[in-house]
Amino acid sequence: MTTMSAREFNRDVSAAKRHAAHGPVVITDRGEPSFVLLSMAEYRRLIGAGGSLVDRLSMDDDLEIEFEPVRLDLTVPTL
Repeated sequence: MTTMSAREFNRDVSAAKRHAAHGPVVITDRGEPSFVLLSMAEYRRLIGAGGSLVDRLSMDDDLEIEFEPVRLDLTVPTL
């Protein structure tokens, strides 16, 4: 994975695009990762991994998940 600063990215967008053809390019802002540049093929691969968000969250698989909701005391104190 290639990392470049925002200044380097602005100075040489062509280099960033060349690197993105081979893998993600992390663009930093003040030393912190801020953006990721991907090729369109990689982006399509990532978003094509599943259907919509609803499809991904629908859990149609036969998974046995135990869930015990937390009981909340929602009484209002009197003065």
